[in-house]
Amino acid sequence: MNLDFANALIAAALDHRRANDMNPLTIAVIDAGGHLVALQREDGTSNLRPEIAQGKAKGAVAMGLGSRALFTRAQEQPYFIDAMNALNGGQLVPVPGGVLIERDGVLIGAIGITGDSSDNDERCAVTAIEQTGCTAKTG
Repeated sequence: MNLDFANALIAAALDHRRANDMNPLTIAVIDAGGHLVALQREDGTSNLRPEIAQGKAKGAVAMGLGSRALFTRAQEQPYFIDAMNALNGGQLVPVPGGVLIERDGVLIGAIGITGDSSDNDERCAVTAIEQTGCTAKTG
């Protein structure tokens, strides 16, 4: 994961958002170690969106699962997700929109998107990842 690739992911996600007339988004891209590489916040998004986008992406990398799977786990075992969120300093956001990125079967990072419905956020992420030739892992 590098800055150019992270910016390409963000551009692809924003193109998908515009083509589908979605709400303005905030997008965070992190590397496989959980470090922020790039973040963009469109005009009209609320001030907590950067933390939400990072929480979706960082939670996915930290747990090795897309945030959709974390959402399911939170419904089945809320005590477990609460504990993991506490261990992660309250930065795990277990709702769809955090998607792992694999290249040639190797985890290279994750993208976290927020601003529209969680399903639409995830759709933007998956589209961006696939357009860059990588594999999206939502679950």
